[in-house]
Amino acid sequence: MLARGAKLRHQGRMNPALASVLTPLLRLIDAETAHGLALRALRLGLAGSAAVVDPRFAVHALGLSFRNPLGLAAGFDKNAEALAPLARLGFGFVEAGTVTPRPQAGNPKPRLFRLSEDRAVINRMGFNNAGIDAYVANLARRPRDVPVGGNIGINKDNADPERDYPALVRALARQVDYIVINVSSPNTPGLRDLQGEARLRSILAAIRAGSDSHPPLLVKIAPDLSAEGVASVVQTCVEGGAAGLIVSNTTLSRTGLASAQATQAGGLSGVPLMARSTSVLRHAAREAAGRLVLVGVGGVASGADVLAKLKAGASLVQLYTAFAYEGPALIPRLLHELGAALTDQGFASVEAAIGADL
Repeated sequence: MLARGAKLRHQGRMNPALASVLTPLLRLIDAETAHGLALRALRLGLAGSAAVVDPRFAVHALGLSFRNPLGLAAGFDKNAEALAPLARLGFGFVEAGTVTPRPQAGNPKPRLFRLSEDRAVINRMGFNNAGIDAYVANLARRPRDVPVGGNIGINKDNADPERDYPALVRALARQVDYIVINVSSPNTPGLRDLQGEARLRSILAAIRAGSDSHPPLLVKIAPDLSAEGVASVVQTCVEGGAAGLIVSNTTLSRTGLASAQATQAGGLSGVPLMARSTSVLRHAAREAAGRLVLVGVGGVASGADVLAKLKAGASLVQLYTAFAYEGPALIPRLLHELGAALTDQGFASVEAAIGADL
């Protein structure tokens, strides 16, 4: 049932509900092959279109207007190949990447594992992507009706963060609406060390020195940071000119998992990450005290989860793993549930809920 005031619009040869009926078939094949087939189906327009229209969902953040707070996190569309079809599924914004300066094959396969019992995924992809030139070329087909973010990282070999991040920012300065500096993937050796105060400060300074103007910058952090580490990142980002934080990336923790795949190396995402990532988000929001825009991500699988992230201080919320499990019908479902949750908890709008738990 639609939430009060919401309208559902379907267009296209196939609607998202039907596309999601077919999604379990993809789980009959290995996860990375299934991911590639899903991207191909999106490019062909096979997922259709569905937009939940509800004026209560509108969010203004980062100098941008979002029709709803629900976005697709980086990792699904690494090369910006299917952003327009993804936007048509009802997302309020979409983020592509992580992209590196040079093409990169990533880590050896297999490197993507379903933990079905836990509604989770472990990946050790290693920033596999076609490089910034192909990425920028693909952005010519980006949607124009929703904000698009670019998520940037460094190559595994011959990387120089103070050189590479500014170069990527310059390449994307006129191509995307915001840029995310990924310094928190656990699958590139040494990358998480860049969250340290001195190195992050140096990277942000290099970006300022290397670009006269660029879209808002956000820094994506790990859920495994200590409280002191979160406080340090927040202060460094404020002083370094970043506009916000994405909280959080995947975790190295394996607490409470039931799947036999739990021993795989890599970053864990999905339902088990919800509590930890939301706790880190809440702490970051208290430290930021309104000085940064926060994006909550990690474990979102229901409208109640979306609202929990908002109440913990997020202005926007992203997901990935639940989308991989449930397919395109997930987006209208979450928005319907969000609308009902707003009503049940007495919030007149999404923006009224932001930071309510703080």
